Amino acid sequence: MRSLSGLDATFLYLETPETPMHVGSLHLCELPKGFKGSFRAAVQAHLRKRMHLAPLFSQRLAFPPMNLGHPLWVDAGDVDLDFHVRRAKGGALTVRQVEAAAARLHAQLIDRARPLWEFHVFEEVKPAAGMAVQGRLAAFYSKIHHAALDGKGGTVLANAILDLDPVPREVPPPRTPLRPADLKVGQMVGAVFSNSMAQIAKLARALPATASSLCAAATRGGSPLQLAPRTVFNVGIGTGRSFATASLPMADCRALARSVGGSLNDVVLWLCSTALRSYLHKHASVPRRSLVAAMPVSLRDDGNTDLNNQASITAVQLGSQFADPLRRMSAIMDSTGKVKQALGQLKSVLPTDYPSLLAPWLVGGAGRMLLKTYGRGSIAQRLPAVANLAISNVPGPPVPMYLAGARLLTFHPLSIVLHGLALNITVQSYAGRIDFGLVADSKAVPRLGELAKALETAFEEAQRAFPEPLRKAA
Repeated sequence: MRSLSGLDATFLYLETPETPMHVGSLHLCELPKGFKGSFRAAVQAHLRKRMHLAPLFSQRLAFPPMNLGHPLWVDAGDVDLDFHVRRAKGGALTVRQVEAAAARLHAQLIDRARPLWEFHVFEEVKPAAGMAVQGRLAAFYSKIHHAALDGKGGTVLANAILDLDPVPREVPPPRTPLRPADLKVGQMVGAVFSNSMAQIAKLARALPATASSLCAAATRGGSPLQLAPRTVFNVGIGTGRSFATASLPMADCRALARSVGGSLNDVVLWLCSTALRSYLHKHASVPRRSLVAAMPVSLRDDGNTDLNNQASITAVQLGSQFADPLRRMSAIMDSTGKVKQALGQLKSVLPTDYPSLLAPWLVGGAGRMLLKTYGRGSIAQRLPAVANLAISNVPGPPVPMYLAGARLLTFHPLSIVLHGLALNITVQSYAGRIDFGLVADSKAVPRLGELAKALETAFEEAQRAFPEPLRKAA
């Protein structure tokens, strides 16, 4: 029995039918040459041997009496793999049809009575034009509740269930079989109070250092936060989702970063900014002030492999008001430089937990009421916007990975949209490529595929704007 942290539990407290709080990924999979039978059955058999490597597969939520505090993780006992690993509906689908199906699945809440994960297998996918595939093409969509892990935690999970070779590696068996938790009310209440007292003491000890770091950041101007201009993305959302993908070569993007003296993340932000300018110019208008991206930042220490949330949020100026590509890049690098400076001062004191006692009532009740009010009618359109969209960049495996013998060809993420932030662009590096996953409220961003295409066009613009380093890289 283990209590969720405050940050983990917050994803449960703020979840509504309009704002599911799970993250996912969509992979095109090349099955082994000559593979026959069901890929879903192969995935089930593979997971049955690996579930003990990641506790989230076999743990469910338990809620303290009267919702006194944060939920707890407890052993679920036998896990029904027929429920958790499902065959996606439909016959042979195109890649675009698979993306549309993933969007529908991503809009559906996860059953909280079971372990908080689902896998969906598309047994047959029609290769897109120009796609060289030797074996049968399938697809695999996963979703896991954000209460269980963050982006880097997802990378840790992938390392547990994926392999570097087509032949799955042998893993040690579990030490003891899992059995359903025998929950006692006294133990659960005790866990709530012990968690709360520990967090209160921890916050009290950290208060002087936190106050000092905040004052230092404010004095040095390290905080980059500015209000964002109003856009079509800053609206209340519904239950529908759209999903689109793009993929770019990693080596060329790194060469772009070297050419401007920036980071790969700066290039990703520039590509997003340029694509957003193009989309807004066509379907709305480009604001005179810079678009602002809410960007998760990891607080995870090197070597930490816990499957929980250890992250915070910062805001980055995208320089979208500048038509000149160099000025746009300069504005982004200036903003990310300020973010790095602020994080250097604040990272060690930013909290990822808070006292458990009555948090479901105080945090959950108030948070859901605010979200419901914000998303209703035109309130979202009238309040100031802190950010226009979310952009996240997650480093992934640099080499091809395999699932149950099938090679993963793509690693497109699907993340969360919120009231007032109807668009999320998450990036996962994988095997020499940068895979973009764009998720949006389907009404707020009805032409999401155009935005994904604009990312590819932005990359072509970058090659024209910064040609010399790319010629050397080639």
